Amino acid sequence: MTTLSEVDAFLRAFKTKMEIFTVIYLDREKNKQALLALEIMPRTRDKILKELTAENYYWGPTKDYDSGPDLWEFGVNFKEEEVYIKITMGAMGKPVICISFHCAERAIEYRFKK
Repeated sequence: MTTLSEVDAFLRAFKTKMEIFTVIYLDREKNKQALLALEIMPRTRDKILKELTAENYYWGPTKDYDSGPDLWEFGVNFKEEEVYIKITMGAMGKPVICISFHCAERAIEYRFKK
C-alpha cells in the first residue's frame, strides 16, 4: 500500500517537473466535455494540478501498460463536482502528462483525507 510520504514525494517531483516543462493534457473527449461543463480555463486546470496534496490521493502508483512511468490518480471537488485526475511524470526530459481530467464516474475514496 502506498504511504503518505510516497504520495508527498511524487507530488513534489511532479510539481517541480511541471514548472520546468509544463503539462501535456491528453485530448480526450471526456476531458474536453468536463472543461466545458465546469467552465474550467486552461490556467485553472494548471492551478488545480499545482494545488494537489496527499489528501487528494486516490490510487497508485499503477503500471502504465504503454511502458511509460507509473500512473497516479487523484480527485478534487470543483464547483460541487468531483473531478477525477490521472497523471504521470512523463518521459525523462519531457513534460508531465495529465491523462484524465474529467467528472468522476464513480465515488472516489480518498485514502489520506482528514
